[in-house]
Amino acid sequence: MPEHSSLMENYYSNGQVLQLGIKLGEPILISPAEETKRELYFLSNRDNVLSNGKGNEQAGEVIKNLAKVFVRYYPLAGRLIISPAGRLMVGCNGEGVAFVVAEANCALSELGDMTKPDTERLGKLAFDILVTKFKCGEFSLGLCMNHCMFDRIAAMEFVNSWAETARGLALSIPPFLDRTILKSRNPPKVEYPHQELAEIKDRSNSVDLYKNNELLYNSFCLDADKIEKLKAKAIGDGVLKKWTTFGTLSSFVWIAESKHSVCCLTNKPNCYLLSTWYFGNGIMSAHLIRWAGEIVEKPLSFTVGLIQDEIKMVTESYVRSAIDYFEIKRTQPSLACTVLMRTWSGLSFHKIDFGWGEPLMSGPVNLPEKEVMLFLSDGKDQKGISLVLGLPAPAMKIFQEEMIQTPSLFSAFYLRFMM
Repeated sequence: MPEHSSLMENYYSNGQVLQLGIKLGEPILISPAEETKRELYFLSNRDNVLSNGKGNEQAGEVIKNLAKVFVRYYPLAGRLIISPAGRLMVGCNGEGVAFVVAEANCALSELGDMTKPDTERLGKLAFDILVTKFKCGEFSLGLCMNHCMFDRIAAMEFVNSWAETARGLALSIPPFLDRTILKSRNPPKVEYPHQELAEIKDRSNSVDLYKNNELLYNSFCLDADKIEKLKAKAIGDGVLKKWTTFGTLSSFVWIAESKHSVCCLTNKPNCYLLSTWYFGNGIMSAHLIRWAGEIVEKPLSFTVGLIQDEIKMVTESYVRSAIDYFEIKRTQPSLACTVLMRTWSGLSFHKIDFGWGEPLMSGPVNLPEKEVMLFLSDGKDQKGISLVLGLPAPAMKIFQEEMIQTPSLFSAFYLRFMM
């Protein structure tokens, strides 16, 4: 494959500078292996809100099986268009997806600890690159996906379907493609205030804080025993009878986050209301708005209870109302003074097998927005949790000090780069 372009960057691996070179091959289009429907594919209001060595043989297998799985996931081979009504839709034309094979001038092991989040380093391997071959014979598989096409759960099922196709298996979870089940009602009926979609006035200095300071990325890791200790702390005062890992961790992080200059926060834990075979965005947001002082002063059980009660409010009625709200308002969610809590723990990317065994590591390349905090599975048994977040340097200093105050729970490292 002829050389298309070359990327050379400096990276630090075990304290030494590594010259990482990436040679890109010519991009090709991978289309469905069979004729598929030619149609305008409806995207729901939830999708519209989120529109933001052996290597050669393996690459050939990946291409062949990608074409096969596109027969079932044919909207992915289309193109985004704007309908006459102003809606984002997919023009299903079978044109295909760009695919690039690249070669790195180093072995995978020379990149250091790949379990640590590093947006700059991992981004070079995944951005517009599908397969990157290393000198050692190992390779990375990177996918750059548009969020309006699917959420993290549907994305996982797509990659799993791709892997099952590569192993000659029938799809364990065939995709359900009809997104009109999340179409707005006629006429729309808004039954809740939906503050998660409303504009929030920034009463803090958060805009200047992000504008004038370096953005630091930090990862805090908890093993299963430490998570249980934190849960015990949450129920220590006897207020709570039931608790969840997500609710407990989100509460602890929200309290720590509230100790820097943000005056109020919106917490958005996610609730998945559709079956896993739904191909699209089926995750809805719950929300909480509280003064930072209230969150800091109250015990942990108070915040855990708030989050768990709010999650229960995300019912089918609430989801339908949110869809109708967006149909009327057409507004993007406000992220002012906001903390977005999202969890990738429990997703099985680490078990996906294309026929060459399970991956050495898997996960998102970066955070989708600076307001997002991610909970990722951690450890060989995937029972631990790694919290990944980015904050301006002054805010990160305060947040990290709060973590240090609980040394029995957290160990930390941080990665820095300019925003």
